[in-house]
Amino acid sequence: MQSTDRPDRGRAYYGEQPPVSTGIKGRCPRCGEGKLFNGLLTVREECSSCGLDYSFEDSGDGPTVLIMMALGFVVLGAVLYVEFTYTPPGWVHAVIWPIVILALGLPLLRAVKGVLIALQFTHDAAPGRIDRKP
Repeated sequence: MQSTDRPDRGRAYYGEQPPVSTGIKGRCPRCGEGKLFNGLLTVREECSSCGLDYSFEDSGDGPTVLIMMALGFVVLGAVLYVEFTYTPPGWVHAVIWPIVILALGLPLLRAVKGVLIALQFTHDAAPGRIDRKP
């Protein structure tokens, strides 16, 4: 059910797009063709294919928190494994793990941000409002 204050976003014309696959690919949540991102993590103003205005996008800190928690758990496990198995000097940890975190974190952050934006579009997510009727 669509809210009355939001315009029809053309779902009947374009059909429903799977939010997970379009988000991971960084595609428009309405048409699935246009690009969602302009650069690495910057969201475009509108879709180049169907013209959907991306001003509804508000992923906030959600993608960052998810990636920090998941990646922190995985990398900490890897750090402990390497430390107790090979016992390398401290400088090896200082060189290896920031590179691993960046190499895994940035692509995951882009994918998770795309999925959350696509889910936001699919479910018409909007800030809550208090209805004050006299």
